[in-house]
Amino acid sequence: MTQQEYGPHDGYFSKHLGETDFEVAAAIEGELKRQQQGIELIASENIVSQASLDALGAAIVNKTVEGYPGKRYYGGVEFADKVETLAIERAKKLFGCAFANVQPHSGSQANQAVYLALLNPGDTVLSMALASGGHLSHGAKPNLTGKWMNVIQYGVSPDTGLIDIEQVRELARTHKPKLIICGGSAYPRTIDFRVFREIADETGAWLLADMAHFAGLVAGGAHPSPLAHAHVTTATTYKNLRGVRGGLILCNDEDLAKKFNSAVFPGIQGSSILNAIAAKAVCLGEALRPEFSDYAAYVLANARALAATLMARGVSIVSGGTDTPLMLADLRDLGITGVDASESLERAGLTCNKNAVPGDTQPPTVTSGLRFGASAGTTRGFRKDEFRQIGNLIADVLMGLKSDGPEGNGSVETSTRDQAFALCARYPIYPNL
Repeated sequence: MTQQEYGPHDGYFSKHLGETDFEVAAAIEGELKRQQQGIELIASENIVSQASLDALGAAIVNKTVEGYPGKRYYGGVEFADKVETLAIERAKKLFGCAFANVQPHSGSQANQAVYLALLNPGDTVLSMALASGGHLSHGAKPNLTGKWMNVIQYGVSPDTGLIDIEQVRELARTHKPKLIICGGSAYPRTIDFRVFREIADETGAWLLADMAHFAGLVAGGAHPSPLAHAHVTTATTYKNLRGVRGGLILCNDEDLAKKFNSAVFPGIQGSSILNAIAAKAVCLGEALRPEFSDYAAYVLANARALAATLMARGVSIVSGGTDTPLMLADLRDLGITGVDASESLERAGLTCNKNAVPGDTQPPTVTSGLRFGASAGTTRGFRKDEFRQIGNLIADVLMGLKSDGPEGNGSVETSTRDQAFALCARYPIYPNL
């Protein structure tokens, strides 16, 4: 074949995935059915709109850019700049802040950019311990942040499950951290951002608020905002913002904003993922609509209904409830492990994740707890009655495990799976896929 005869293979620009790659298409189809037929309770997950799916699959994926709108290193950026500017302006309006960076590929990378902008290797960071509800990117030992920084960690009260703010104050006074972090991945209660800022100011620290797990509630007015108190706030656009996977960095200080921009690019990332930024713009636009406030209120009400139902059935909930979309079940009183419980629930059509609880002695691969979230079910259309039903289904599986063990819980799992499937059939998702 001569050079002049070469071209893309037949159907390259016209055939769809199902026509060209049956193995990948089959796996994706299987995942779609899993989502359609099962109840999603993983707190880090949600269900994006069809419009977000459209943006993720748009031809803008072909475009490579580096830098920021108006200051790119490549040509052909007219529409890339429009998309990113839309995402930036919508983020600023949604959260009431002066500056937003929408390029981080994840919440973890948003946090890493903050570290790069404000710290040097070896600097002291004060953050919540992972076992108390913190996050890997807040300085956990296996994470890059824990390897490069001197991390001091605070925890929660063993009696209440709440942040021990006096411990935070004492540790800050003793260790003089350069950065204090509040927020986490499995802490279900409202954080007093004002007091954290007081402690940061007293000890000369920056304050980072990571609101990844409640950003949607902040956007919808159902949870206090950290923006007025934190020097910098990070968030994710999925979870309860119900958008594409990715991160945000938000602040109100121009000098800090320049540092964060430089830390993202060229600091830790190269070219932007433009189809993801387009989908971020879509979800941020959706969150600016009046009905999103209703969604946020439903998420919180549903989470509380689920927690109350589980407690009424004898399942211990850390801190006795929730002020966010998530809750943490402590299974030690039931004598079962997180791994056994999560596997049994998945067989029963209820997907959640095993999670450490405060004071947990089990390894991370086993754990003594489960983390549940209400965001995805609320997007699907479930309300308090449905979440009460879900709570009872969860409790049925857990009580079956307690009495009969994993090997003897099959009949409960089958019955629960049938009820979960029927509930999902009443609230279908993606009917056109």
